[in-house]
Amino acid sequence: MSDILVHTEAGITTLTFNRPDKKNSITAAMYGALADAIAAAAADPAVRVVVFQGNETTFSAGNDIGDFLNNPPATEDSPVFRFLRGIAQFPKPLLAAVCGPAVGIGTTLLFHCDLVYAGDNAAFSMPFVNLGLCPEAASSLLVPQMLGYHRAAEALLLGEPFMAEAALEVGLVNRVLPPSEVTGYAQSVARKLAAKPLASLVETKRLMKKGNAALVMATMAEEGASFGRMLGEPAAKEAFGAFMERRKPDFSKL
Repeated sequence: MSDILVHTEAGITTLTFNRPDKKNSITAAMYGALADAIAAAAADPAVRVVVFQGNETTFSAGNDIGDFLNNPPATEDSPVFRFLRGIAQFPKPLLAAVCGPAVGIGTTLLFHCDLVYAGDNAAFSMPFVNLGLCPEAASSLLVPQMLGYHRAAEALLLGEPFMAEAALEVGLVNRVLPPSEVTGYAQSVARKLAAKPLASLVETKRLMKKGNAALVMATMAEEGASFGRMLGEPAAKEAFGAFMERRKPDFSKL
């Protein structure tokens, strides 16, 4: 069975992270499948809404580290960057149903969603600094805009998890629910949106995002260049080596 499930029905495309044995960590192939699905949904006039979801215990543990090291996002047309551009420029409503860990891209993709519903077990984290890297998905812009600078600094510089109620307080999520109710609730909202006129949905979203659109893409490109450079530097090599060796990284000389 595919690691990304794509299901379209009644104007709603649901993209499900389906790699539970690896905590829904994302490989290059999965990014490619997501990018293709987003592009198809954008182009299909019958699709009005896209929903991201995992399962009741895990949204996504972020990048699959082993696969990521073997398939780094080296070019702008790599699956990772195609996916990031796809969600940043997606013209229709994007929803997410999030339960359990949402690590790295599992959190940063949510800043491109229009509505986010979380289980009370959701834990959001952006541990890029802890891996010797920098933010991605325009999160260096979007996180301070939503959380405010000091909370963003706490989230991005420390990289520690924050829970669903904290995410609700700062506006990252719209509602917190029991995990068993999250996907159903997100689908009910998606059905409400799918019943509305598509042109109105698209134009309203465009107007809300127009002031930020060019800056988001420019920030994403700048982050991508820095991210790629930092992947080859000593801090990242130490962080990833420690992860693979299951030890604590030592940055004392870096």
